[in-house]
Amino acid sequence: MTSAFERLPSSWHLARVDRVASVNARIGWKALTAAEYQPEGVPFLATPNIKGSEIDFDEVNYIPEWRYEESPELKLRVGDVLLAKDGNTLGIANLVKHLPRPATVNGSIAVIRPRKIDPRFLRYVVASSAIQELIAAVKAGMGVPHLFQWDINRLPVPVPPDAEQRAIADFLDTETVRVDALITKKRRMIDLLGMRAIAASDRLALGLEHDDTVVSRSDFFTVVPRHWEHTTVRHLHCEVQTGPFGSQLHAEEYVEDGWPVVNPANLKQGGIVPLPAMAVTDEKRFELRRHVLCEGDIVFGRRGEMGRAGLVEAQHVGWLCGTGSLRLRLSSRSPLIPAYLKLLLETTALRRYFELTSIGSTMDNLNSEIVLGMPCLVPPKTEQVKIVNTVRARRASVRALVDRLNQQIGLLREHRQATVTAAVSGELAVPGVAA
Repeated sequence: MTSAFERLPSSWHLARVDRVASVNARIGWKALTAAEYQPEGVPFLATPNIKGSEIDFDEVNYIPEWRYEESPELKLRVGDVLLAKDGNTLGIANLVKHLPRPATVNGSIAVIRPRKIDPRFLRYVVASSAIQELIAAVKAGMGVPHLFQWDINRLPVPVPPDAEQRAIADFLDTETVRVDALITKKRRMIDLLGMRAIAASDRLALGLEHDDTVVSRSDFFTVVPRHWEHTTVRHLHCEVQTGPFGSQLHAEEYVEDGWPVVNPANLKQGGIVPLPAMAVTDEKRFELRRHVLCEGDIVFGRRGEMGRAGLVEAQHVGWLCGTGSLRLRLSSRSPLIPAYLKLLLETTALRRYFELTSIGSTMDNLNSEIVLGMPCLVPPKTEQVKIVNTVRARRASVRALVDRLNQQIGLLREHRQATVTAAVSGELAVPGVAA
């Protein structure tokens, strides 16, 4: 593993983790089960708690005091470096900068306690590309990715003089905060663009941009264009059908290569997206043939988050409506076009209708009767087409902006990682560090 840092400054030397720190993790016989968690007690950190820029001590599980005392080597201290050693998040590292109260970690996190190295510098070394690539190489080929203590102890660590360690850590603290602030701003811009796009779609779909409007008779629309009809889905020649019952389609019947099943998770902003291993065989599809989708159908999520809708296009024909979805099918006599009805289903006003009328004690749930009773606006078809085309054009413009912002975020992350790696390798000129 020592090839990760081949050219270090002459005043530096190369060590290993076990030469500059101790490594401890929860051993098997001291593992805890969820049944031991308590409403209050000692915070028990898991991998999600160390993923952010700061360790989250609030959204945690709690364990009994005696369990905390059972493993004194895992009682966290300021300066400990926490490393995720199991699962898909393997390699995530964070530093305990403060302890609001006594805390410990679960079995997925190793506690690296520096002895002869600056804790902040060690955290940046572990987070560097050089070490992350070694960790990725160790986990390659494993069914469940895992870092053994033996592996962690032997990770290489470049060691500059103490003053240079502190100077590098100070520099990286400032630089990473600056980059993270830029990333946060760009994420906020993405959120604002999304909210603006929703608001613009609502205004168009509900006719709020028309000059000639009247006060609505509905509790869910404020004003409506004077020449638009105001009715319910029940009167629009629309067939509403729920997906198959759970007893008709079991999880074990899903296959990877078959006819995709459309559940709410498949309904994305960009359209209907199939999920791996969520499909059925030809035989099962024939058995559930009344739920097969046709072009122009609308699939609407009937559980959980309201407002998820997808328009069935040519590439989706033959797929199945899933157990968590409803299928809406307009007849040729309907005054609505499918794409406009989809826009209506996604509006804030109708999401509010579904939230207020849904059934279910633990999760919002819709049935056919609720959807048939949905208040609906009916513009002339020519206006519906214009509204749909305008919304699609605006969404395409927003998606292009979001794509550019995501690219910028990706570049900022790459810059952040490259800066960390170069600084801890001695390849970057840092104030206070000898060249």
